[in-house]
Amino acid sequence: MFTHRDWGIAFSLMAILIVAVIVLSSLNLSLPGEKAPQAKKDTTVIIVPRRFGLALDSFNVTESIIQKNEYLNSILELYNVDSNTIKSLQSKSKYVYDVRKMKAGSQYTVFSTKDTLHKVCYFVYQPNAIDYVLYDLTDSVKVVTGKRQVTARLETASGIINGSLYETFQKSGTDPALAMKLADLYAYTVDFYSIHDGDYFKVLYEQRYIKDEPVETGAIQSAVFSHNGEKFYAFYYRSDSTDAGDYYDEKGKSLRTLFLKAPLKFSHITSGYSLRRFHPVQKRWKTHLGTDYAAPEGTPIIATGDGVVIESEYNNNNGNFVKIKHDDTYTTQYLHMTKQAVRAGQSVRQGQVIGYVGSTGLATGPHVCYRFWKSGKQVNPLQQTFPPSVPLPDSVMTRFGEYVLKQQQQLNTVNVGAVQSLSMN
Repeated sequence: MFTHRDWGIAFSLMAILIVAVIVLSSLNLSLPGEKAPQAKKDTTVIIVPRRFGLALDSFNVTESIIQKNEYLNSILELYNVDSNTIKSLQSKSKYVYDVRKMKAGSQYTVFSTKDTLHKVCYFVYQPNAIDYVLYDLTDSVKVVTGKRQVTARLETASGIINGSLYETFQKSGTDPALAMKLADLYAYTVDFYSIHDGDYFKVLYEQRYIKDEPVETGAIQSAVFSHNGEKFYAFYYRSDSTDAGDYYDEKGKSLRTLFLKAPLKFSHITSGYSLRRFHPVQKRWKTHLGTDYAAPEGTPIIATGDGVVIESEYNNNNGNFVKIKHDDTYTTQYLHMTKQAVRAGQSVRQGQVIGYVGSTGLATGPHVCYRFWKSGKQVNPLQQTFPPSVPLPDSVMTRFGEYVLKQQQQLNTVNVGAVQSLSMN
């Protein structure tokens, strides 16, 4: 039997034990047989803003634009960089980036120390929004190139033709660079010099961003161009990982053919192929076996097909002209250039610039007269039908058909004139 004295001793021991546990817990000490509790780690992550791989909080950062008649040496002199360091930079830059290509209007950034000396540590030149050249002026002078982190989104553009394709893009607020890509894409299949108000287009394309700022229009993924009620589809497709990829219509036929539709990207026909035309200079009726495309002086003229330049000359009627033999069947000629960009005997590729629009010879204004021979006879190039390049093989047509169906479904959801973003699936 416990006496009152025994119960008092028991309660006293219990109280001492409880106090001991509390004290040990507060001291993070372990009782026998227990693991010591681990101290809590500080999981706070401090993110330091960086640009071009450099921590912004470590430097004084100055951004500016290259002005007219400013060069690398004159800019660095403003920041008290000594002439020997500048010469070393220019010398090492020869193998990385030619400093003579730095142009007015491009952005540069200077990283200097935060002390009173403001010594330049790094100079970064940006030829465009994505690429950059970093000049390291710290321990040893170095020059390296890099690219800013870019994200891509699949976006859409569409419009109803009102004027030219280029004008339609400008009016809609869409990047005109996309109009150039669309013109290149359909250069073989759509005669952009005969499009008219009411034609329309829809495009799925990649738009590239840096920190949510659009910086560059990427490749077109798929498109449809409606002209005179006929729909012309274009789908970029790679049959496998080793294939470079190309654009095909909905039947798997390549959009590329032997010749482009025209020798200029944007212009309009002022005088077509005709057996009877009143000559504006000679003031008499005569045949006109070419197609005249009016464009501002200096507009690049491109070869409509691969071939070899057989003439690059001047005469009183044609002015400066270039003539290209493509094969045993076809020959083309381009007249009234302000100057040529190729010489006789030179091989040229389809789309290569061969000269520039002018008004030399018998011409009332800047234009190019495009002439086309088939088997030694001049013909109307717009009435010729050329076979497409190699189509997709039968072995991939099932997968291609499934891809086309998905792309057409996305194009069908695009309202003409609307701009929207899609997922990059």
